[in-house]
Amino acid sequence: MLQSPLINAPSYIGRFAPSPTGPLHFGSLVCAVGSYLDAVAHGGHWLVRMEDLDPPREMPGAAERILHALDTHGLHSHTPVAWQSRRQQLYADALDQLAEADLIYPCQCTRDQIRKAGGHRRSDCQQNTEGNSALRFCCEGAIESFEDIWQGSQRQDIREDPILKRRDGLFAYQLAVVVDDIAQGVTHVVRGADLLDCTGVQMQLFRALGATPPQFGHLPLVMNEGGQKLSKQNHATPLDDQHPSENLVQALGFLGFHCPQSLHTESPHGILSWASARWQRHQVDLRNRLLSK
Repeated sequence: MLQSPLINAPSYIGRFAPSPTGPLHFGSLVCAVGSYLDAVAHGGHWLVRMEDLDPPREMPGAAERILHALDTHGLHSHTPVAWQSRRQQLYADALDQLAEADLIYPCQCTRDQIRKAGGHRRSDCQQNTEGNSALRFCCEGAIESFEDIWQGSQRQDIREDPILKRRDGLFAYQLAVVVDDIAQGVTHVVRGADLLDCTGVQMQLFRALGATPPQFGHLPLVMNEGGQKLSKQNHATPLDDQHPSENLVQALGFLGFHCPQSLHTESPHGILSWASARWQRHQVDLRNRLLSK
């Protein structure tokens, strides 16, 4: 069973976990600010974790640009930044734990085979001793119900066993994110609504590793004019680090704040202090919203 190393930890530990596939954009700033304010307003700690587990997708220098942007906007981790690329042994240990419980199995099924089968479950897997295999987690058929901070009551039917280790030997997001949340003692996960659908699988994995799942809260997404989620894949404009106060005020507006004009001339620290003293979860508008910038 994985254990948190934190001693005398606060009752609330939140986190922001970007992937270095590109610089931060306004949508990622909204998630960072939302998770930061919810943690600080509840007397908690806010951690930053770099999800640098997929070198083929990473942009050179992106991690450093992300950390610089967070620093420029006054969003400072309460503990040293964690890097997933330096935590490989944790993930290997977690796989060993799951293997002992007979909860993982090798798989060489292709995406086309899985698509035609309507998902993936252990009984469908065609065992083959040749070539590399992915490792999948047995949870197909499970049902997870939970109360999301913003999205309300959720019920998720899990229809496919997810990959925890890829055929190329890289650990998968689903494994690493859960193992890290356990190891860092994360109690609350505040992130974008695009990750809502994978929450049930992650809750199953928390329990399989002997841990209680954190409370989840999924913020509304920032959309571009084409109705797409603002993202690196959709070529979202990188944050302009030369105007952090302006960016923060706009992010607060998206999160439901009515900011006074005087706030525009405050420092990032002053803006975040003002907002954390006034943070109310119910003020967040659940509708996806267009970027007005």
